[in-house]
Amino acid sequence: MPPSSPPFPEGQPTCFRSTVHGTVFAGRDHLVETLNAGDELRLVADPPVQDDPEVWVHLASGEPIGHLPPDIGRWLWPWLARGGVANARLLRVAGADVPSWRRLLLEVSCRVA
Repeated sequence: MPPSSPPFPEGQPTCFRSTVHGTVFAGRDHLVETLNAGDELRLVADPPVQDDPEVWVHLASGEPIGHLPPDIGRWLWPWLARGGVANARLLRVAGADVPSWRRLLLEVSCRVA
């Protein structure tokens, strides 16, 4: 029998849309150029040793492309770190003429028991 997911944060949505921040640092902007609407991405919780842990968005191959906004990370990170699972799918990929923090729009679905 698979383990059940941890209790989901009360009052938070199990399905939501989010932009991706930090896509222009460390050469990640070149990875963003390879993305298309419909692509599946992975959400990864930072190790708990970080002062302000974030939820990172990774390509299926493992490369990080950015992170969710801090206001989402504050409640989603603890749930993911305790074993919660969320799927992310790209809804929109905009060009370089759009501010970096608005180039990617995700739909996030959290698997809750």
